[in-house]
Amino acid sequence: MWVSASQEGYDEVQWNSSSESHPPWLRFHLGITRWELYPQHDPNMELLTQQIATQRIVSAVQKSGGTQLKLVMSFPNYGQALFKPMKQEREEETNYNLYYFSDFERHNAEIAAFHLDRILGYRRVPPAVGRLVDVVKEIKDITTDRKLAKTFFTSPVGNVCFYGQCSYYCSTEHAVCGRPLNLEASLAVMLPDLSLAPRRSWRSPWRRSYSRSKLAKWETEPNYCSTIKKTAPYNKGTRLVDFMDMVILDFLMSNMDRHHYETFEKFGNSTSLLHLDNGRAFGRHSKDEPSILVPLQQCCRIRRSTWLRLRLLSLPQYHISDVMRASLSTDALHKVAPLLTEPHLAALSRRLKTVLDTVSLCQKQQKEAGRESVFLLPTEHFRCKQRG
Repeated sequence: MWVSASQEGYDEVQWNSSSESHPPWLRFHLGITRWELYPQHDPNMELLTQQIATQRIVSAVQKSGGTQLKLVMSFPNYGQALFKPMKQEREEETNYNLYYFSDFERHNAEIAAFHLDRILGYRRVPPAVGRLVDVVKEIKDITTDRKLAKTFFTSPVGNVCFYGQCSYYCSTEHAVCGRPLNLEASLAVMLPDLSLAPRRSWRSPWRRSYSRSKLAKWETEPNYCSTIKKTAPYNKGTRLVDFMDMVILDFLMSNMDRHHYETFEKFGNSTSLLHLDNGRAFGRHSKDEPSILVPLQQCCRIRRSTWLRLRLLSLPQYHISDVMRASLSTDALHKVAPLLTEPHLAALSRRLKTVLDTVSLCQKQQKEAGRESVFLLPTEHFRCKQRG
């Protein structure tokens, strides 16, 4: 039995053990495995993303924690999505004098990360879609969050704005505003509640110092990876190459803010990583950030299936920028403007070449030194046993 704090605005629940009776978000939750959030050819995905983009919003409250404004939106079928509002125009690049940990989060980055993660074959980013939200009817008038409600105001030009309460960028100077009422936002499907599916947070071995002057250990020790390879959980299983998958995703998106990552506790150490919180990606297209690729350069390890997918995406007929452009065009916000500008798409192609060149250099170095292969062979027999 599903019980909510208030029944107002919600559909009557008539679910049973048959998946056909379940709403799309519940099918998504029940379909999560230790290796992916959803299968490659999931018939539920189109219906799920469509509902998030169009369903009536019955509740909007601010999500606690974090450095920037986020809301939790609820729908009549009890589904929920994480709302991140538009704060910058798509063509605005990150200020060169701004530290990565002080950057704004971008709604289009969350959407683009979902599409890129799916194109790379990972399927570890929760489904995210774009939506135009009425700031008054779909947030202000229905919120039960008193602290959030107190932050609404009308700007001098008549736009309705709000700023919420958070560690940074929650003030009248950093308010998000409708035009005059419509506000662009990303809505990402919420993962199962932590009370039902606890997650473990892992500190990234290549975490940045988050200091304006100090360097991290991996920035000063060229052989840093040799220590990591001997440290649990990176010393066995697929954890190290799973981490490299995330590194490649972050480099392609130019996301420098990966200080932690998460896994589902139920699956222990034998599981893929969750690629969450990608709002600081796609901030700059004119410059690549080579330090994001340092783990790959130091460890010279990559999953063979990832390498083959990257090579495929470098071919003219499957070029990564063309595939991304086509994939993003299916999002509802594409009608307003392309979610990634052409310079960002061109940067994807440039960065993909850099990743492939890095792997080639690793191959050459390993061969000359007579060491083991750069690649980890697929372990499909192991995956099948675990899924069973």
